[in-house]
Amino acid sequence: MTQSPPGSDDPDASQAAAQRAQQERIWAAGHIAETSASLAALAKEHRLEALGYLLDMVLIEAEAQVRGRNGRS
Repeated sequence: MTQSPPGSDDPDASQAAAQRAQQERIWAAGHIAETSASLAALAKEHRLEALGYLLDMVLIEAEAQVRGRNGRS
């Protein structure tokens, strides 16, 4: 019995796994965006300005990740 060389896995399976990973990454960033928006509103409502600001920054970054504007694939 011969073994396949490392890295010679099925390219279709590898591409499908990469696509799933990307979809999960986008889902996670979207969830973080929604959650941070809610938390930012809560922080601002209670005059927790620094927390509100930081959560707004989280929201902006998460939305950028969803849109793919992060400079990475």
